[in-house]
This record gives sequence, structure tokens and C-alpha cells, in this order.
Amino acid sequence: MMPEEDAVNAILKPIIGPWYESLENPQKAQETVLYDLLKKYAITDYGKTHGANQISGVSEFQAHFPIVDYKALSPYLAQVKEGNYKAFLPEPPECWVMTRGSTGHAKVLPATQTHLKQIFTCGARALVNFALKRKNFEVFTGYILNLNFPSQVHTMTSDGREVTYGYSSGTYARLNPMFDRVSLVPRQEEIDALGSGISRADWEKRFELVYQQALGKNVTATMGVAPVILAFARYIKRKHGKKPADLWRFQALFCTSVRKIQSKYAPILRKFYGAVPVVEMYTATEGVFAQQLDDLPYVTPNYDAYLFEVETGRGVKLLHELKRGEWGKLIISSCMLPRYDIGDMIEAAGKNYYRVFGRRNTLTLLEHRLYRLFLGWLL
Repeated sequence: MMPEEDAVNAILKPIIGPWYESLENPQKAQETVLYDLLKKYAITDYGKTHGANQISGVSEFQAHFPIVDYKALSPYLAQVKEGNYKAFLPEPPECWVMTRGSTGHAKVLPATQTHLKQIFTCGARALVNFALKRKNFEVFTGYILNLNFPSQVHTMTSDGREVTYGYSSGTYARLNPMFDRVSLVPRQEEIDALGSGISRADWEKRFELVYQQALGKNVTATMGVAPVILAFARYIKRKHGKKPADLWRFQALFCTSVRKIQSKYAPILRKFYGAVPVVEMYTATEGVFAQQLDDLPYVTPNYDAYLFEVETGRGVKLLHELKRGEWGKLIISSCMLPRYDIGDMIEAAGKNYYRVFGRRNTLTLLEHRLYRLFLGWLL
């Protein structure tokens, strides 16, 4: 029997409530986030160098703290590895994680307790928001297919100890307490036991494990990288002659990590998984930054957790200050990363709706300019 709706709302409100409140007044939410971030930055050597304890507003923050990318942060991260976490972090790392390296060499980053808490809370919002908006709580009653990358891949020395680390998606799945209540199938430890490779043969071993363990279970959703979700469906069809929709009754697909999820991936995914909602999430190793609010094909930021800036052709603005149709390079400040150039391009669609349209490179910019020239009137 499903719990009463009021009871469910009471349980879910701490996860979703601060996000909803931040959407009512993004400016206030971002001011609060900056205030909290500056207190954290003031603990670090990096923050002290840039006068974090003397800054009182956004303009001062922008004047004192430079925009940095992963390469610029590498010397500070090296000090963290050596045990001096206060060189850059306000608290010691709980673990280390790596990116998929889809646009170059994999980045290796620390993950603090505060960062992990934000990952787990903000990561749950797409699921919780979907359930509340549609009054569909079945998504909580079944299993979620685990199609994550392995969390045990490499070892390194950190603070004099040998530390094993792996892909962030698998690591976050393994550590996330939410999955004790909303069960993953299979468990991340079982995924890791198959090895750390990511060749086609490696993925097929994982897909077969997922298929065998999920068969006959009440699977209600999958959450992860959109191309991997699609590759799993194609594998099941090729190897077992069935679509996922023939085997399980999905309530939704929660898709991350690539652009054009709604326009490119959603129509193909529905051919395999059935006529179910495809919910977009904007996530990265560095954070869970936004998720789909409703049926419109855009994401809405977690204004209460991160500070968002955009470097446009007319200077740097806070994300919520962008007018409809304005776009530029996204800069994110988090509990670990001050004014971090994450490498993505974002465009405002008005009323807290945004579209992350790709990595910043010549091809993406050319494609976007052509899109605006011929289809910009659709915005």
C-alpha cells in the first residue's frame, strides 16, 4: 500500500523544498550561496590569497577571484593529494573521483563530505520532483537499473596512503544512501567486481549482469548517462530478442551527461523503453547542477546549492540575470571549486529554464550560431 500523499510530501520536502524556494527568488538564493561559499573559501590558503574574508558581494567576488579551469587548479590539487587539504579545500576529501574523459584526458578530483551531500541531495531532486509533479510514487517502489561506470579503477598515493578511485558516477552510486531505500540492481559492488575496463566487451559483461539480475524484478526506472542507457537497450534487443519495455514497466528514464537528450535521445529511447517520460539532468563529476522541472525540454538550476555565472559576449553575468536567448560560457562556484570554468555552454530560455547546448569548442559555437540564425525564433 502506498503511504498517504501528505506523509510522502513531508518526507520529500527537505530534498525538494529548498530548490522550489530558490526558484521563487533566485537572486536571494544566490546571495545566500555566495555568503556560505565565502566562509568556506576563507578557510583555505587559496581563498585567503584572494581575500575571501573581505568580500561582501558578487562584484567583489568577481574582482578578487579569477575564473579557473582544471589545468589551473592542478598545482593546488597536488597539494591536497600530499595531505595539505587546506591549500584548496575547506575540509578533507572523503574520496577521489574521475571523469569519463569524453572530451580529453580524464580529470581526477577530490570529493569532500559537503560535496557528496550535495550530490546525493540534488541528484535525488529529479526523481522526487517527477513523483510529486505527476503524483506518481511507483517510481519509489521498484528497482532502478544500475548502468553506471565502475568505481574502482586506479590507485594513487594521497596523504601517504594508497587510495583506490574510479569513475564518479559509479562512486556516487556506491556511496549514495538513497539507494538503500530505492534499490539499485545490481549493486555497485557487483558492477565493480566485473573489472574496470570500458571496452565494448566490458560493457556487454555489465549489461548481461544487469539483465540477469533485473529479470523478473519490478524495475521502474533507470538513471545515468543517456548513451549508456541506449546501448543497454540495443544489447538486450540484439542478445535476447526483447526490448526493455517487454521486460519491465518503466515509469521514467532519468538521463544525464550529454546534450540533445530531448531532441536526439528521447525519441529513440522511447522505442526501446516505451512511451515514458525522459527526464533530463545536468550533472557532472563536479556537481549536480540542474534538472528538468516539468514537461518543457529545459533544465532548471539548483540555485540553493551552487553559484552560477555566465561569461557572455557582453561580460560576466549571474545566470539568473540572463534574458531569454542570451548565452555564454558557464562558470560554477561550489563548496570545492571557486569560479570554475566547467567547459559547457548554456542558453537562457526565460523563467528559470535553460539549455546546456554543448562543450565550448569551435564546432559547438558554429552549430549554435547557425541554430540561432535559422531557428532562434522558436525560443
